[in-house]
Amino acid sequence: MGGPRVSGATLSWLADADRLSPWSEATVVVAGLGTSGYAAADGLMALGAGRIIVLDEADTPGNTDKADLLRALDVEVTLGAGATAQLPEGVHLVVTSPGWRPTAPLLAQAAERGVPIWGEVELAWRMMQPDRAVPWLGITGTNGKTTTTNMLESILLAGGLKAAAVGNVGRPIIEAVLDEVDYDVFAVELSSFQLHWTHTLALHSAAVLNLQADHLEWYAHEADPYAAYAADKARIYERVTHACVYNTADPATERMVEEADVTEGARAIGFRLEVPAPSMLGVVDDLLVDRAFVEQRRDSAMPLAELSDVRPFAPHNVENALAAAALARSFGVPPQAVAQGLRDLEIGDHRIQTVAEGGGVRWVDDSKATNPHAAASSMRAFDSIVWIAGGQAKGTSFDDLVTTYGPKLKGAVLLGVDRAVIAGALARHAPDVPVIVIDNGETGAMAEAVAAAAGLASPGDTVLLAPGCASRDMWTGYDARGRDFTEAARARAQD
Repeated sequence: MGGPRVSGATLSWLADADRLSPWSEATVVVAGLGTSGYAAADGLMALGAGRIIVLDEADTPGNTDKADLLRALDVEVTLGAGATAQLPEGVHLVVTSPGWRPTAPLLAQAAERGVPIWGEVELAWRMMQPDRAVPWLGITGTNGKTTTTNMLESILLAGGLKAAAVGNVGRPIIEAVLDEVDYDVFAVELSSFQLHWTHTLALHSAAVLNLQADHLEWYAHEADPYAAYAADKARIYERVTHACVYNTADPATERMVEEADVTEGARAIGFRLEVPAPSMLGVVDDLLVDRAFVEQRRDSAMPLAELSDVRPFAPHNVENALAAAALARSFGVPPQAVAQGLRDLEIGDHRIQTVAEGGGVRWVDDSKATNPHAAASSMRAFDSIVWIAGGQAKGTSFDDLVTTYGPKLKGAVLLGVDRAVIAGALARHAPDVPVIVIDNGETGAMAEAVAAAAGLASPGDTVLLAPGCASRDMWTGYDARGRDFTEAARARAQD
């Protein structure tokens, strides 16, 4: 009596831990001091964890500042080379940042010792249970997550709810959990990395927008990296209580729903760019309509919004809007809030954004298209394209994209570390498409690419930056890449 309930390095209550558990008994390692790591440390302090140890290899000025703040609050922080090489003894739990692979030494040692590993998302979920629970509407998929999450938040707000977009969209969930705001619901963007480290999530409703190869380098240790990536995406449906929303045009998402172990009574809700069947949302003429959350769904549909309410208009963005609407309707949001929310939304930069027009040529920035499937979604929206592409391919293939959309290409301008991967796909499947390769490895390469694209474009063409690749080979992020494109495109359009 009176001592910690410990068996070796195990706390008997930890498997079912919640906000009310005796956290003062726990020693917890936080792996990484990025945005989610700092939030995790904050959350553990709020729970009253007995000992918190933060480890990060990056001794950057930003990390140093955060470390100083945490140390002032009695959190142990070690930064620098070798900080994460060895898991300390006596640790009961590891909370990891989502980018950490299971093969990282610290996590591999935890797994070998039987120490539980949670992500920041799992910790946030536990922090709300059992008495401060806020329903989560979750969104994952290869592409469109952030746009859909922002759409959902806007629709929820238009419905008069206290809502916040959190998770992979930018703001850690723990920050929202610790807010003094009495939220009604969270719109939660979840990446495959975040889902990998979840164990007990039971979302109100969840959507998988699509599934294509991406981030396969994170799963390189698996026998089948793509299958492992898909399995992590599918985790979002486990224990869902109300609605599993899937894309009827992507059979993989429907299979996930079919195979999910959901709470009894949860419904499968499809969405598509066609007239919807019962229990689906879809499109009739120029309207987004609901045949899922209406009483007479066998023979009628409820209008939700006009296609013109979806901005920027593109087929994949209509799919995003339908998914967001399905999640909102599963939570009881009235139909009129869908249209209002879509109209109220201000989509961020670098998402299929027209940034310049001149000489009959449109210049479109979709720098956020960081994988082939996202690039393909952009290409669906235009007829005659000069394509600017390249960067970090992350182990993906461009063969299917080029096979499908090669006939739309007037030319291609390639840059970045994996430009040869795309060049190879074009040579195999669209050999008649003119290709210009930019060998400059500095950020000034974008101005060269824009100049080359201008030389290939004619009136009526769209010069489309849809790289299909990540950006950190040359830029600090997709936003910096998009800004360089926008600056160069506007200067070119004014010539």
